[in-house]
Amino acid sequence: MDPHEAFIVVLMGLSSMVTIALTAVGEVFAERSGVVNIGLEGILLASAWSATYADIALHSWAAGYLAGLAVGALLGLLHAAISVYARGDQIIAGVGLNIAAAGATTLGIRAAWGNYGQSPPVPSRPPAFTVLGVRESFMVPLTIALSILLWWILERTRIGLRVKAVGDDPASADALGISVERTRLAAVVLGGSLAGLAGAYMSVDYLGSFVKLMSAGRGFIALAAVAFSGWDVLGALLGSLVFGVGDALATYYTTVKGASAAAYPYKTIPYILTLIAVSATAWRARMPRALGRPYRRE
Repeated sequence: MDPHEAFIVVLMGLSSMVTIALTAVGEVFAERSGVVNIGLEGILLASAWSATYADIALHSWAAGYLAGLAVGALLGLLHAAISVYARGDQIIAGVGLNIAAAGATTLGIRAAWGNYGQSPPVPSRPPAFTVLGVRESFMVPLTIALSILLWWILERTRIGLRVKAVGDDPASADALGISVERTRLAAVVLGGSLAGLAGAYMSVDYLGSFVKLMSAGRGFIALAAVAFSGWDVLGALLGSLVFGVGDALATYYTTVKGASAAAYPYKTIPYILTLIAVSATAWRARMPRALGRPYRRE
């Protein structure tokens, strides 16, 4: 592959990165507050279906994005209610969310569009620009800018200090007058909202339709990106780019080079890179000390 082709793959990787990046950045906030949400796969599916339905019904990509964002926020709120206020098991709640969303969206395809495979193409897609012939959504620069903003909030503001405090030592944070429950609730809803936005992008913008189980493990890749980053927003953005470039390689060799047989080995690249990255960085990663543990006031 020559330098020009490599640059094209990177540009394609930016579009593929968005879904993982938004989901991972939101999950960094949730986990830094002490709540793990492995139901991201379900949120991506539910928000993608909702965004597609809204776009087709209203002929508006903006309505699709708003629907996806709203569904993500509601599912984040549900997970927070179970995990934070009901003090339920966070892993079981996430697994339940994934299973429910997979089943509901499959039935939703049948109910809305009369088949079990996919929706019709959406009638309205967001504005985009072209770089060297590669379509780039407005969500690419927005995702990068949003990640930088959220990094600044988490690392440089009092809000971020509160989030990290309830994730590391909730008892001490509570003693200082910080509401552990409200802080965790806000962080988990933010994470769900960004995953909802990612799901809407995936269907309304990136693919232009909803396909059964289209998330294809991206929610779990986002969880891996969080661990790879050491629970750092910008690190999660970088890890998402690694996946995006790996995913773009398969697309490039299939659509541009016409080497359909070569696509299958390339499709494994992002997953292999994720495993290598997580394994290589696990020794230095320091997770929040109260991660996954419900807080009970003494």
